[in-house]
Amino acid sequence: MKIRVLGAAAGGGFPQWNCNHPNSRRARQNDSAASQRTQSSIAVSGDGEDWFLFNASPDLRQQIKENDILHPKKDLRHSPIQGAVLTNADVDHVAGLLNLRESQPLRLYATQRVLDVLQANSIFNVLNPKFVSREAVVLDKAQELIKPDGSSMGIEVTPFAIPGKVALWLEDASKGDNFGSVEEDTIALEVEDIQSGARFYYMPACATMTEELAARIHGADMVFFDGTLWVDDEMIREGVGIKTGQRMGHMSVSGEKGTLARLAELEIKRKIFIHINTTNPILLDDSKERQIVEAAGWEVSFDGMQIDI
Repeated sequence: MKIRVLGAAAGGGFPQWNCNHPNSRRARQNDSAASQRTQSSIAVSGDGEDWFLFNASPDLRQQIKENDILHPKKDLRHSPIQGAVLTNADVDHVAGLLNLRESQPLRLYATQRVLDVLQANSIFNVLNPKFVSREAVVLDKAQELIKPDGSSMGIEVTPFAIPGKVALWLEDASKGDNFGSVEEDTIALEVEDIQSGARFYYMPACATMTEELAARIHGADMVFFDGTLWVDDEMIREGVGIKTGQRMGHMSVSGEKGTLARLAELEIKRKIFIHINTTNPILLDDSKERQIVEAAGWEVSFDGMQIDI
């Protein structure tokens, strides 16, 4: 199974378009220790020819351009992209679908909750239903990814609910502290190569590490995990926002209840941060925070990162 990181940054990318934070300034100046990153997404393939997107970033057109594995190769109209799997309805994970509007056969997998959100927003009708099928996944049930022609990708995903929050643009303050969130709003994916049995977990958003979740990923071969913020009040502290990580549905990397501490004893063989906010110092190759995460056995993903398992 082949994995290509198309985008490693959180919403807004790195540098974010309106951000003049020191991290963003370094990235914008092409500092070699502050590599630019687009908004988070990966592509997964069983054979290296046909690919499924895991989330569709607003930067998808740029990501296709920069990754020749996704370039058309056959006939006048063709794409190696066979479809997409969505982990939530956040703008940085669904807006890229609008780039796929050219009557290209695709399959779109998501929870019924997320599919209903797309259905309710008529702009997503540009994904012509004559060519794009929408398939509901069921929590904790394995789902084989099928190409538009009906053949198998050779890959199976098992979606499961994790602590999170309804997408920002769907928040309803009248529905209490969780803004109307339900368990299908934020999912993670266990991804398995059907033939080889190789597997990994994909979790670009997670609000807290529960005992159930820790038990589930214990001993995993590889995990992509939410790396949004270094500390919970990072955006407030840095003067670029008013929300904490918890308010946005993300656990922090550092701290007693942070990712480094909570995953330290889970015996995961390979741990990779993804969905990293522009303010997070782990984006910088020369930061002490990068040294800390690497010393703890973590990798910081980057655009174009290629992994074969």
